[in-house]
Amino acid sequence: MTQHDTSASPWYKQFWAWFIIAILGFAVLIGVGLLMIASFNPDSLVRDNYYSEGKAINLYLDQDRNASTLGMQAAFSIDDLTGDISLQLGGELQALPGTLKLDLISPTHASRDRSVMLRQIQGDTYTGQLESRVEGRRYIELSDPDNAGDDGWRLTGELNIAKGKQYQLTTK
Repeated sequence: MTQHDTSASPWYKQFWAWFIIAILGFAVLIGVGLLMIASFNPDSLVRDNYYSEGKAINLYLDQDRNASTLGMQAAFSIDDLTGDISLQLGGELQALPGTLKLDLISPTHASRDRSVMLRQIQGDTYTGQLESRVEGRRYIELSDPDNAGDDGWRLTGELNIAKGKQYQLTTK
């Protein structure tokens, strides 16, 4: 006959059993936390309407070609304190537009995108104001909002926005 050790404590009084359960519980807790973070902060880089944006690429290419044909160019600066934007537009336009749309697009967060309407103040000079400060890498789009169709034009570029700099947009 074999002897049984009756002095052994039950499993729930053993250290290693609770150590393994704690590791599993911690993994479940971290997984639930990450799931909640992912559900409350969706990725803004993924676009839901990729099909319609894909169809619109031809419109954008036409606008880029129109800007190149017209020899469009722009120079602008952003005042660090007030957020005022001063822009000079150049090109062979028949008539200068009364307003321009300047989009400052963040490559990583849609919430950091800024759009400014610039109004003509004199000749080829336009001005507008940013409501909040912009710094870092941005994709820039300048266009005439009143002529946004096939006959429209747009200037694009990628710039690193920093204090006290002058920026140039030209056709590629």
